Amino acid sequence: MQTPTFPLTPAHTAREALPALAAELRLPTNWLDYTILAIYFVVVLGIGFAARRSVKTSLDFFLSGRSLPAWITGLAFISANLAATEILGMAANSAQYGAYTVHWYWIGAIPAMVFLGLVMMPFYYGSKVRSVPEFLLLRFDKWAHLLSSILFAFAAILIAGVNLYALAIVVEALLGWPQWVAIVVAGLFVLAYITLGGLSSAIYNEVLQFFVILAALIPITVLALRKVGGWSGLTDRLTVLHGHDFVTAWGGTGIGSPNPLGANWLTIILGLGFVLSFGYWTTNFAEVQRALSAKNLSAAQRTPLIAAYPKIFIVFLVMIPGLVAAALVPKIGTSASGLQYNDAIPYLMQELLPNGVLGIAVTGLLAAFMAGMAANVSSFNTVFTNDIWSKYVVRHREDEYYVRFGRLITAIGVMASIGTAFLASSFSNIMAYLQTLFSFFNVPMFVAFIIGMFWKRASAKSGFWGLLAGTVTAMVNYFVMYKRHIIDIPTDQGANFVSAIAGFVAGGIVMFVVSLFTSPKSAEELEGLVYGTRSPGMAEPPAAGDDAWYRKPALLGWGAVIIAAACYIPFSL
Repeated sequence: MQTPTFPLTPAHTAREALPALAAELRLPTNWLDYTILAIYFVVVLGIGFAARRSVKTSLDFFLSGRSLPAWITGLAFISANLAATEILGMAANSAQYGAYTVHWYWIGAIPAMVFLGLVMMPFYYGSKVRSVPEFLLLRFDKWAHLLSSILFAFAAILIAGVNLYALAIVVEALLGWPQWVAIVVAGLFVLAYITLGGLSSAIYNEVLQFFVILAALIPITVLALRKVGGWSGLTDRLTVLHGHDFVTAWGGTGIGSPNPLGANWLTIILGLGFVLSFGYWTTNFAEVQRALSAKNLSAAQRTPLIAAYPKIFIVFLVMIPGLVAAALVPKIGTSASGLQYNDAIPYLMQELLPNGVLGIAVTGLLAAFMAGMAANVSSFNTVFTNDIWSKYVVRHREDEYYVRFGRLITAIGVMASIGTAFLASSFSNIMAYLQTLFSFFNVPMFVAFIIGMFWKRASAKSGFWGLLAGTVTAMVNYFVMYKRHIIDIPTDQGANFVSAIAGFVAGGIVMFVVSLFTSPKSAEELEGLVYGTRSPGMAEPPAAGDDAWYRKPALLGWGAVIIAAACYIPFSL
């Protein structure tokens, strides 16, 4: 099929391109597609009503009573991450930057997920905290706890808003629904099943959504490859259009060498592979909450390790569609095509999918949106209720009160995320926007965690000041140094890597200096919170069957790292 022509529209924001999208990317949906969509929504609400029967205490509502098996929490863990922003954003990354996208998975996810499972989960689960900020309360003081709680709650609402905005783009363009209709309908469904069944409802729906998302992405990927003559046809065409480096992982990443990503191998490894990656996967409560809901320490450790295996291969389901879109629409992302990078998957859905399969694909995108938004809203209501409201506003009330308040703040969180959805409209690549948020909020929190966990001398006061310094430094680097062109960084993604490194270094230096002039906590207070001290969770005897060789966390973790490293071989030739 010939590459279509589109009305010229500004290329710098996805929002400004929506009129063209609505006209040119409208999907030929029929009754079969809408029937599939309706069945999905009915099942989602049914799961919410079923999960409601298990909610009797605040622990049930916020952490599923810590009762779920590892395979459930593992699939929910990866599904919470595989949101619409992940699908659209990583496809956009691939259309813009090519095969460099693999770094976000094999360097930017797997090592950190393994570290979370093997090293950090014993501290999280063993200390019996209900949230990530609560761990900072135990390790440092109330000021570090309060600041981290506020920052996390704010970030969760912003990220939920990104999912809403992604949904609005897709649904308006593909189905012709007005933006406000798409936002309200999907938002109400997320609100309904979370307020009904709490975290259990969100997790069981995320397991369902994982398989629905795969059912949507696999046909798009297979048909897209067929359209361009297979992998060899795709790489040949992209090499002609963009050069050989576009289809390799490391080509053109030497220090001083220009490339589309605007980053070299050092900033990729340090900025993405260490600072951003570890900052996100080890401190983002939207992910960690799934592991904390597991039935025992072994299951909690295996949660991110089980999730690591599908994460290794999901990159192909989001990268290949982006590469194909770049091959079929050579000027994608510019006014010459009228298509933004974010439109890679919607464009292929229009071009390739028949009715029925089209309905599954649309349902998959909606499922991805709902999984991502539900993860952030459920983590927001837990942090706001347990770490802000019950500790600093209304204390010592009966347990039923906090369950009711948790449901109320869920509704408020959904409404607030609608307001933040439009902040995402200034980014033509929504994954760049997400990485910006991670560099601001997750990276400084990771500094406090990693130093606090491995350095006994880190004082109670250092947590607050390190977190504050890291956050402010990352923001100053991005908004002042990069946006005002004081430093020369060619892309948002490159700026995010540098901001993350700057925030990490600043937070670490401030924590070190503050610790030298303030008193550390006693050894008794640090027991089970610092590496080398006995963790209560580590003394937990393994449950029946957990000592089987194939359930050993170390085997699962190192197996994932080896497979991810091996995947680089064909992309390094």
